[in-house]
Amino acid sequence: MSINAAAQSPFNPDNHRVERVLCFTAHPDDIDFGAAGTIAAWTKAGVEVSYCIMTDGDAGGFDPAQRAEIVAMRAEEQRRAAALVGVKGIHYLHERDGYLGPTHEVMRGVVKLIREIRPDVVLSMHPERNWNRIQKSHPDHLAVGEAVTRAVYPALENPFAYPELAEAGLAAYKLPWLWLFAGPEERENHFVDVTDHVENKLEAIHVHTSQHPDVDAMDRTVRSLMLASAARAGLPPGCSAEAFHVVAVNGSGTIAGF
Repeated sequence: MSINAAAQSPFNPDNHRVERVLCFTAHPDDIDFGAAGTIAAWTKAGVEVSYCIMTDGDAGGFDPAQRAEIVAMRAEEQRRAAALVGVKGIHYLHERDGYLGPTHEVMRGVVKLIREIRPDVVLSMHPERNWNRIQKSHPDHLAVGEAVTRAVYPALENPFAYPELAEAGLAAYKLPWLWLFAGPEERENHFVDVTDHVENKLEAIHVHTSQHPDVDAMDRTVRSLMLASAARAGLPPGCSAEAFHVVAVNGSGTIAGF
C-alpha cells in the first residue's frame, strides 16, 4: 500500500500495523466516493475491511418509478460495489435517510459494532462541514461523523457506558485510530496515494446507477478531486490521492480517563 502522509499526520504506515478496518457512512455509495481507492489498497494488502451504513438510502435516486424498490436496489448496488474493492461485510443501522442524528440509539449501535469487530481503524465521514464543497456535507454525513466521534470516545472504552453491551459480553475497547473523510481541507493531515486504484474506485462508483444520471460528469469530477488531493499532498503530477483527517484516539501518549 503506497501512502504519502503529510508531515503533521500522526499515522506512519511503516510503524502502525492495520489488520482490520470498520467504515461508517450515511448512505450506500458514500464510502465509494470517499475512500474506495484506499479500501482497495487495504484489501489488496490483506486488511479486513467492513462497512456500516447507517441509513438505507431510501430518499436517494432520481426516478419516481423506483421508489418502491429503491432500498433493495441500493443495498444490492452497495454489495456489488463493495465486492469490487474486496469488502464482504456490510452492516446497516436502518435509520431513515435524511433524518439521521447523533442519538444515543445510533451511538449505541456504533459502540456495539466496534466492540464486536475491534478494528485498528474506524473510518468515518467528518463531523465538520466542508464549505468549499457543501455536497460533501449532507446533514446525514455530518450526523455520522458526530455520532461516530462521540461513540469512540468515551463510550466505546468506558465499561459503564451502555452497560447492557458489557453484560452481553461486548467488553470495552480502546480504538487506536479514527480516520475521517469529506471534511474541510484545512483538517486534512494524511493522504493516501491511490494512483494504482483509480479505476477500482470508479468501477465501484459506477455500480450505483440509481444515483448518477450523468456518469461522464461524475467521472470527470471524481478524477479531478483525486488529482487535486494528490497536488495538496505534494505527489508528482498525474498521481491521484484520497485525503483524510487522522486522529490518534489511543496511543503511547494517551492518558486514560473519562
